[in-house]
Amino acid sequence: MSTDVSGMIECRPWGEDDEDAVWTAAIELFLLNTGNAYNAPACLFGVRNTFGFRPLTEKRGLPEDTSDGVRADFTSHGGPKYVHGTTWTTWAELSAADWDETDGSGARSRRTVAGDSTHWGPVWQVMRTLGELHGAENVRLVVWFH
Repeated sequence: MSTDVSGMIECRPWGEDDEDAVWTAAIELFLLNTGNAYNAPACLFGVRNTFGFRPLTEKRGLPEDTSDGVRADFTSHGGPKYVHGTTWTTWAELSAADWDETDGSGARSRRTVAGDSTHWGPVWQVMRTLGELHGAENVRLVVWFH
């Protein structure tokens, strides 16, 4: 049985210190063509991790302060009853990650399975641009699997 990733990049344009700051849905993952290779979600989010990667983030759940757009998309996929592996990460966390860390066999690095030159490259480009405009802590990727 296959596992598909869904989710969205969201941004907090005014930063967390602004009293009117809220997370805003920016773009859905399916528009950025992330592909369906299992090694990328394994190293990023710990889903279907038969490769032995140390995931960057896993099982954080849906952020309490997530945007209305992300919450609606999550609900349209059935919510917690029908999805699994829900988690999120900020651009700051992704930027600080060790992209040369390898899987359990030492054969695959995070960079080779989910780096800029993979199907995940467009996701990182969008997050990088939003991070430059609004700050790396104010950009996050929220994902779930079905």
